[in-house]
Amino acid sequence: MGVLTRGLAGIGARVLGLLALIGRITLFFLDTISHVFRPPFYPREFGTALMSIGWASLPVVGLTAVFTGGALALQIYAGGARFQAEAVVPQIVAIGMVRELGPVLVGLMIAARVTSSIAAEIATMKVTEQIDALVTLSTHPMKYLTVPRVLAALITVPILVGVGDVIGIFGGYWVATGQLGFNPAAYLKNTIDFLEPLDVISSLVKGAVFGVIAALMGCHFGMTSGRGAQGVGAATKTAVEAAAVLILAANFLLTGVFFTL
Repeated sequence: MGVLTRGLAGIGARVLGLLALIGRITLFFLDTISHVFRPPFYPREFGTALMSIGWASLPVVGLTAVFTGGALALQIYAGGARFQAEAVVPQIVAIGMVRELGPVLVGLMIAARVTSSIAAEIATMKVTEQIDALVTLSTHPMKYLTVPRVLAALITVPILVGVGDVIGIFGGYWVATGQLGFNPAAYLKNTIDFLEPLDVISSLVKGAVFGVIAALMGCHFGMTSGRGAQGVGAATKTAVEAAAVLILAANFLLTGVFFTL
């Protein structure tokens, strides 16, 4: 009985800890929103965040998308050949990239690249007492560190998702026309005819949500990190894990909202 009680107590403690974490993240998100439209503003920090989150992420997004699109075309062709349905490659590559793979892969790449960078940077600032120095200088850390990064991610990640969708589709086009014998003009026509506006809208909305999640997790766990190098490492690891899980959960919910209701 004692072992069972301790086991249940451990499970309960973990559940309560998870609920407390969700509550802290929610309050952090609401606090961020409350500072978005109130001065002072920091355009230089916002511009720097735009470049680091958006422009600097283009290479990894492009490479991920082109290889994913090419592999998807090969897989669909191989699977479709079992049912004499090879002709559906353009349509499935397009809808798979735009609805699902494009937003999710870009979101996870941003979580790996941007969330970790933000968490490590802000946690290091906390460890070296730079955040305390901001407060001493009457600069609100939330407005100076969190708001510019969250806004930059909100703007740039949907653009990255759109670019990733296009590159992924052309990755499939490159493989299908170069290796699988598809007619280039027919491939592009089938792709354009099959996609609907809702597919594109859902992809961009997912990108915006994933961008906010990625930046918010980096800022939150950076702000709440422990002291020392170990605290910085733990904050970075936890931020990336939380961002990845929340992105996948948000993708499931948004897919249900857009396509099954």
